[in-house]
Amino acid sequence: MTKADLVRSVSAETGIIRKDVALAVDAFLEAVKDSMKDGKHIEIRGFGTFKLKLRKERIGRNPKTEEKVQVPSRIVPTFKFSRAFKDEVNEANQDKL
Repeated sequence: MTKADLVRSVSAETGIIRKDVALAVDAFLEAVKDSMKDGKHIEIRGFGTFKLKLRKERIGRNPKTEEKVQVPSRIVPTFKFSRAFKDEVNEANQDKL
């Protein structure tokens, strides 16, 4: 599902025009980015949590040359789905196993 598909779906579900839904979706995504830039995490109960994690410095390798390379530590954004979300998706897809 793309952002356009999401806007279309929310618009059809709520009856709000697509332009307004697109503004709301963009504002939500921007708020998430801004909050993450400020080092904060975002918890949406029943859905999941956006967090920042520290990746430690490590030794990697260049797959072409097999040369060992020092990979510096860095902060990466992550998302963890809530247990309720996982359970709901699992139940809905049991017939596909």
